[in-house]
Amino acid sequence: MTSTREYLDQFANLDLGRAARSGVPEVVLAEGKTARQTVAIAQRLLERIGRVLISRVPPDTLAALQQAFADTVEWTVYSEGRTLALSQPGCAPPQTGGRVGVLTAGTSDLPVAEEAIALCIEMGCQVQHAGDVGVAGLHRLFEPLRAMLDAAVDVIIVAAGMDGALPSVVAGLVDVPVIGLPTSVGYGFGGGGVGALTSMLQTCAPGLAVVNIDNGIGAGAVAGRIANRAAAARRAYDRQAKDRGHER
Repeated sequence: MTSTREYLDQFANLDLGRAARSGVPEVVLAEGKTARQTVAIAQRLLERIGRVLISRVPPDTLAALQQAFADTVEWTVYSEGRTLALSQPGCAPPQTGGRVGVLTAGTSDLPVAEEAIALCIEMGCQVQHAGDVGVAGLHRLFEPLRAMLDAAVDVIIVAAGMDGALPSVVAGLVDVPVIGLPTSVGYGFGGGGVGALTSMLQTCAPGLAVVNIDNGIGAGAVAGRIANRAAAARRAYDRQAKDRGHER
């Protein structure tokens, strides 16, 4: 039996079977690790799995990753290098048919939202994104939200800082699950995302679930699981319909 764990130089215990077990791949949090540690972990995951997603990448670690992998792997860069997906040639994630919508209240919310986007893509989902549609100019929301509903997204992530009002607005308008992603955009009393988190937790709009402040990976994991389960149900329904057609 092939082991799904691997100890790496006494500083990392890699969970190589996480994607197969839970549907969510292991994500390397670069924040708090040395550049050498992050590079070593990325190297081993690329060797064993063929892909690696790295979040919260400091500038020195980004430089070390570029030096180590610039010409040997394929790069997908999010948030100007804050989140990275590296892959061996031919190791793209399989497309599941899951559909995720992502809305950001302001441009400042985008770095956290892109963590969620990156993870949903790694989980095989199609992602539709629209940004800067917050409640200060609510008219900006309706066209992109209508486009997401027309595309039959399975779930919508809504990232917002400041007063964190947008997820409640969206949850009151749609018939799909909504995940509120509070961000640490804000200042003064309730700053650092506390006001946004409190507002989302106190929502009066049913159907809104909330993750912790700046937890883009957590929001992406939940959304990807919902979308992939919905896609699996669609495939099962289509197979049953096809079988019934053959029986006639």
